[in-house]
Amino acid sequence: MDKLAFTALASLKNQGHLRAQVTSSLSNVTTVGFKESYALAEQAKEIQSDGFASRYAPSMATQEVINFKPGAINMTGNPLDIAMNDKAVLGVQAANGEIGFTRRGDLRVSASGILENAAGQLILGESGPITIPPGQLVSISADGTVSGKSLATPGVPAVQLGQLMLRDASEMPLIRRTDGLFEPLEEDYRGSDFPDGPEPVSVVTGALEGSNVNPVEAMVKLMDYSRSFEAKIKTISDVKEIDESGASMMRLS
Repeated sequence: MDKLAFTALASLKNQGHLRAQVTSSLSNVTTVGFKESYALAEQAKEIQSDGFASRYAPSMATQEVINFKPGAINMTGNPLDIAMNDKAVLGVQAANGEIGFTRRGDLRVSASGILENAAGQLILGESGPITIPPGQLVSISADGTVSGKSLATPGVPAVQLGQLMLRDASEMPLIRRTDGLFEPLEEDYRGSDFPDGPEPVSVVTGALEGSNVNPVEAMVKLMDYSRSFEAKIKTISDVKEIDESGASMMRLS
């Protein structure tokens, strides 16, 4: 009986990861460019010990591979808003200085003249952060070229200010970092750039991609996990009652 209770308790602890993932998806239903992760799976893992190979315990696969199912495209008309096509991702500078990737395309020019997104993350170009000179009318082309045109001299053609770090992730699985950004699954490319895929990358200017989370599916998953949680709690309670009943039968009067 103690093995049954131990297995149920271990499964309850692992299920916390599942609930955290679902609640994270629900809280980001309206987040620009949010991508949910593939559902985590509970699996049986063999316990290495002396004796027969017959002891298994539930464990959780914790790698959250990003699901690039497209979200709804919302036209905003803002020339700095971009929506990435297919499996393209945009390179940004994380808080610790590493390179992370995102699908968030609500760009803006900071007070210091650096291109960033609405979350305050610096947008990276092929040569580092992109600086915008004062008094520039900024535009972004479909291939990610950032151009600026001076408002003081309207007759002068626009000049290129940088090239967005756009990468095709069709052949590179990405996982979620603790700060919410994406990074390659392969450890050799963690926190850095990764090889571009074979598919051409492009963006849609004046538009933002919404979250790809289906709120109805997420709510159904949360309800299933709640029922599963209650069933495992009941199992532990039943095991306790059976154990106490067995002990009372063996107790001398």
